[in-house]
Amino acid sequence: MRGPPLRWLLLLATSSALVAIGWAYTSDMRTIAARLEAGAQVVQTAFGPVAFATGGQGAPVLVIHGAGGGHDQGRLMAEAFLPEGQRWIAPSRFGYPGSAMPEDGSTAAQADALAQMLDALGLDRGSVAAMSGGAPPALHFAQRHPERTEALVLLSLAPFAPLDAEEQDLPIPIWLYDALFATDLPLWALSRLAPGALAPIFDARPELTAQMTATEAAFLVAMIAAFLPVTQRRMGLANEGAAIDPAAALDLGAIVAPALIVHASDDRITPLTTASFAAERLPQVETLFFDTGGHLLLGHHAAVKDRIGDFLAAHAPLAATQDTAPFSLDPDP
Repeated sequence: MRGPPLRWLLLLATSSALVAIGWAYTSDMRTIAARLEAGAQVVQTAFGPVAFATGGQGAPVLVIHGAGGGHDQGRLMAEAFLPEGQRWIAPSRFGYPGSAMPEDGSTAAQADALAQMLDALGLDRGSVAAMSGGAPPALHFAQRHPERTEALVLLSLAPFAPLDAEEQDLPIPIWLYDALFATDLPLWALSRLAPGALAPIFDARPELTAQMTATEAAFLVAMIAAFLPVTQRRMGLANEGAAIDPAAALDLGAIVAPALIVHASDDRITPLTTASFAAERLPQVETLFFDTGGHLLLGHHAAVKDRIGDFLAAHAPLAATQDTAPFSLDPDP
């Protein structure tokens, strides 16, 4: 008795593999979405809901994520770069997980939404730490709400008006970024099948990962994983151009808060010229520039954390008039 034709065996094997992949994909995405939702609280503002994660104690630091991020990436930034135990609040910007995408998605509106979030939390003022695409709304916050800004920390600054993005030297063509971030499946598949292939896309090139510490390696893995689900970040990504809209031009000379700028010369996602431009125009500024490290400042996290700790201690001491206990929006904290 002859067995089934080879093509039927191949079809059966292919179908089984597709079912297994589909099950793994669905299961992973449900777990990721549930973890993302569980990790945040939500407040209502005039711009719609704003989701945020929080931790630590003391005077608060508002931690603002970059492009493709969310409150989950803000949490990773806080843990990587802020002093141990420092109180932090990491919101999702417009169009990112848990936060609305209002009609006015400008960086100025983002800053005002963050101020309203602080109002809802009963906080008068604090420091602001931002990375990459989070820097433009952070600068707008400091300009528009000077009385609420103790100090400003800016890491790997993304271009902002009056600058543009012409000097960016992205690790891969922009069309490939668009393809990767079109749906959840491509990024999920790569993270499952070839996670190492994703690192250079986020400017973690081999010569930089070779100098990472174990803690930085864990940070890199977590940051890449935190781009999923892409579908909850697409609206925010589409709005990143708001930072270089000519109508969003910043008057850096009007920012009175002391600022610390940290940037690597070999950053291929956000050019050093953006950091230099800001450093030349902010009235009170300190800089920490590295020759290497890329966009994620690999090889320098310990030095960056120490410098930020010293900077906050000098310019944003604990506010005695504010409650230093962790807060919660739950009725029974």
